Amino acid sequence: MKFVNDVASRYLFSSKGTHFINIISGVTILGLTMGTAALILVLSVFNGFEELIASMINQFNPELKIIPATGKYFDENDALIAKIKTIDGVAEVSKTIEETVAFEYQNINNAGTLKGVDDAFRKVTSIDSTIIDGSYELHDDQFDYAVLGSGMARNLSVDVLNVFESLSVHMIDRKAAVTSLDPFRTRLIKPIGVFSVQQDIDNEMVIVPLDFAQSLLARQGQLSSLGIRLSDDADPDLVQTHLAAILDHGLLVKNRYQQDEEFLKLMNIEKWMAFLIACLMILLIAFNLIGCLWMIILDKKNDIAILRAMGSTGMMIRQIFMRLGLLFTSTGLIMGILLAVFLYVLQKQFGIITIPQGFVVDTYPIKMKGFDILIVALSVFLIGSLASLPAAIRASKLSETVRDT
Repeated sequence: MKFVNDVASRYLFSSKGTHFINIISGVTILGLTMGTAALILVLSVFNGFEELIASMINQFNPELKIIPATGKYFDENDALIAKIKTIDGVAEVSKTIEETVAFEYQNINNAGTLKGVDDAFRKVTSIDSTIIDGSYELHDDQFDYAVLGSGMARNLSVDVLNVFESLSVHMIDRKAAVTSLDPFRTRLIKPIGVFSVQQDIDNEMVIVPLDFAQSLLARQGQLSSLGIRLSDDADPDLVQTHLAAILDHGLLVKNRYQQDEEFLKLMNIEKWMAFLIACLMILLIAFNLIGCLWMIILDKKNDIAILRAMGSTGMMIRQIFMRLGLLFTSTGLIMGILLAVFLYVLQKQFGIITIPQGFVVDTYPIKMKGFDILIVALSVFLIGSLASLPAAIRASKLSETVRDT
């Protein structure tokens, strides 16, 4: 085995009989280096965007959320809420109710989601940090207030500084729909602030006081969910287990990942689809590796004859050139990982690749994971192994021809 490694290493680093083969060898290693770095960086950029979007959503979503197992609402239970607060690790509980309604502002109409929340909502979430215009207030001694998502505010042309205009909220009244000319229940509320979290939420969400929403929806005493904030030293999985044990069968408790599970799964699918597409580039480079190995085999035809004369078998010849292909692959792989880490540090520290104005960040977010590097390394090594096999087999057959002559 040491003999095979020594010969393969010599063929990798020694100069070839033809200068053009040296160039092809360098181009092959360069291609593997660039391909490996590209694969790692593609995955890292997806990781960065996933982390960025998740952090933005986490500002709006509670750490744990209790929702009905079926249907949209469940009865408000003060005894249950009090019991939840006694669980070790639970710091605050917030009550919310949601429903799709129609909004109107200065004769501009748009449908969206009305989210009624109590005063504890700002303690359970980081909603204050998402305000980009106006302020976050639910009510004072005179008025109830609405805080709109940035997309909804833009679609309705809402001006939170205009104290003379109110936002009309319309909810269909199914009981009155048959007999009344106006089948809607309508309430007025003053817009006071605009928040920005994530596009889907921003385009449809309007936050109002809980009692305002319950009154409009005719759902007094009912809720859509309970949001829970944990203490800093709490174990989310342990608290979730304790909550599940005390909840009725009709209620479920979800962590932050489970609250947006479909979205995060979609992000993950897009990430690995991009990885597979980028692997096609490595496959194209693999053809270059096959050609490079075959040219080296032809260049070393006399060496193969000498090896055969010294007693080397066809299996050993095949192993030498198989090992040579793996050395090419390993060299490109290691250099690609180092290049990816170097570019990652540059982007992380200095933001060398920027994003046009209007996005929430100025530079491309990026996050490198060891698991992704391992997957890339295994993929590149597998492709390199498969690409080396045909040339190694041809080398063993050539050695048989050399022996016969």
